[in-house]
Amino acid sequence: MPDTSLMTIPGQVDPVPVARDITPRADGRVDLIGLPKARIRELFEEAGLDAKAAKLRAKQVFHWLYHRGVTAFEAMTDIAKTMRPWLAERFVIGRPEVVEAQHSADGTRKWLLRTSDGHDFEMVFIPDETRGTLCVSSQVGCTLNCTFCHTGTMRLVRNLTPGEIVGQVMLARDALGEWPRGTMAGLDEVEEDRGHYTADGRLLTNIVMMGMGEPLYNFDHVRDALNLVMDGDGLALSKRRITLSTSGVVPMMERCGKEIGVNLAVSLHAVRKEVRDEIVPLNRKYGIEDLLQACADYPGASNARRITFEYVMLKDRNDSDEDARELVRLLRAYDLPAKVNLIPFNPWPGAGYECSTPERIRAFSDIVFEGGISAPVRTPRGRDIDAACGQLRTAAEKKSRAERDREAAAAAAAAVP
Repeated sequence: MPDTSLMTIPGQVDPVPVARDITPRADGRVDLIGLPKARIRELFEEAGLDAKAAKLRAKQVFHWLYHRGVTAFEAMTDIAKTMRPWLAERFVIGRPEVVEAQHSADGTRKWLLRTSDGHDFEMVFIPDETRGTLCVSSQVGCTLNCTFCHTGTMRLVRNLTPGEIVGQVMLARDALGEWPRGTMAGLDEVEEDRGHYTADGRLLTNIVMMGMGEPLYNFDHVRDALNLVMDGDGLALSKRRITLSTSGVVPMMERCGKEIGVNLAVSLHAVRKEVRDEIVPLNRKYGIEDLLQACADYPGASNARRITFEYVMLKDRNDSDEDARELVRLLRAYDLPAKVNLIPFNPWPGAGYECSTPERIRAFSDIVFEGGISAPVRTPRGRDIDAACGQLRTAAEKKSRAERDREAAAAAAAAVP
């Protein structure tokens, strides 16, 4: 049976983290996805290999997992055939279970995924002409209760493990066919190949930690997962192509800059205390001034690596000319290297807001641009499959498991000639 217990600390209070880095499996095997090379070596030693053999096997397995993307030990051709069954008996190469995959008319793809202990979460891939961005979740549910966000209406179940976070990236590469091709004769060739073997014409170019959950409330697991994504011996994605979005967990922002070093995005959404208190309740704990000071202190921020401020456009709540001018004043007052992403509100059933009119959004954008700050309007993507910003998990909630099973069975039957 799935573990359906909920984390007990709600709202804008720091949630209790899940300490485990690996979700236990019923069969007793250990899933290696999400583990760094040193941890894999430790597990191999605990399983009976001597230190020298464990170090060698860990190096080989790490390369096959994260650089080649294999999902079976049998595919690891530079490991002795007699060794592969030994690995398969004790370890597993996991991926999140795909419950449902949807395609939008605009090319956006959304996956409803399930953890091995029965919890559902989502990820979204957004293709553009020059890039492809994967929106990755960090938690099952959310604790922040942002009133404009449907994801925020869900209760927080638990943090995702490093394997469940990095597994989303690996699953996307599986789906897009973007693992390196070719064969290797032996470890020497692996060494020569390390860190340089990348797919030509890659579709997945960027990652944003903007899916379900607040990444900085699952800091250790997010950091460990992103370190694997950025590892030159593994997934090898540059930190300049990764953005972490926070609603403003001020005490963790400096650690994020120092220990992860990726681009920072801040869900600002309002410049008046009473409005931000309403739509981003975390503001009652960490106010706008404290948040902007933490942005000013963020390690690595510069004109070349500006902080992105996300601002959802809500009719008659945060979209006036006065709001736009105050936004410019605040960003100037803290001398922030910033750009503003204006996000048309994506509606969901029961939402208490309307989207600002296109004319109002354009006028707001013009004022911010005139203040010397870039303020592009984000084009909504994936609305027809509830994959747009703030809509995650809505379609999944509408369908029962039986309905999804019937749809899957019908699709399988239709595929049979």
